[in-house]
Amino acid sequence: MSRTDKDKRQYIFVIRELTAREIKRKYSRSYLGILWSVLNPLLSMGVLSLIFSQLFSRSIENFPIYYLTGYILWQLFTGATNSAMTALVDNKTMLIKVKLPMEIFVLARVYTELVNLGYSLVAYAVMLAVFRVVPGWTIVLSPVIILLMLIFALGVSFILSSAYVFFGDVKHLYSVLLTLWMYCSAIFYPADQLGGIIRSVIEINPIYNYIDALRNVVMYGTIPPGWEIVRMVVWAAAVYAAGYYIFRRNKNKVMQKI
Repeated sequence: MSRTDKDKRQYIFVIRELTAREIKRKYSRSYLGILWSVLNPLLSMGVLSLIFSQLFSRSIENFPIYYLTGYILWQLFTGATNSAMTALVDNKTMLIKVKLPMEIFVLARVYTELVNLGYSLVAYAVMLAVFRVVPGWTIVLSPVIILLMLIFALGVSFILSSAYVFFGDVKHLYSVLLTLWMYCSAIFYPADQLGGIIRSVIEINPIYNYIDALRNVVMYGTIPPGWEIVRMVVWAAAVYAAGYYIFRRNKNKVMQKI
């Protein structure tokens, strides 16, 4: 076995260990533990359904599933980027004492949210059965959509984790940005009823593209439009490339600051 293969195996092992540690830490003070990853989307769906189901019942079929589809992807993105933002600062002791690539700590945080998504998908599958939504063959495309979203989130995570080392206020600014971003992602309202500039903003929003594509392949059994597929791929590739470039370029400065 070559040294490169040994290094890869070691890095994968470290990512798994860091992921296990993050999951234990996240649920250490919770009696229900990982079950919250299943209950949280269901509770959120119940609350939002009570509030908005009557308002959008005529324009959105199966509103609870419509909302839940968007919510689990939104949670994946926000969970990954928020936790990855502090990855380098939280692990500064290991960064200094152990010779490991900095990327591993960001990857571990993002991978942790992917694991949490797996638990949420259990609740999602149950709700599909409850509301008698039978996905067609197009559901096989859903892992591709989730992967593209994950690549996009990883690119954003690289940028945020680097910025947070130098500017702690990034965390507060990002929380404000996320609020605006959420309302522009059509998680709980129909985007096709909007027009003008607002409609254009929503359609170029990468998060909305991933959410809309997942709704198409799971709820409606259709392949996303060509323009949406192109946007998903371009957003994922461009943001990941930009994020990784910024991360690598500031690597030495980050180590000096830490």
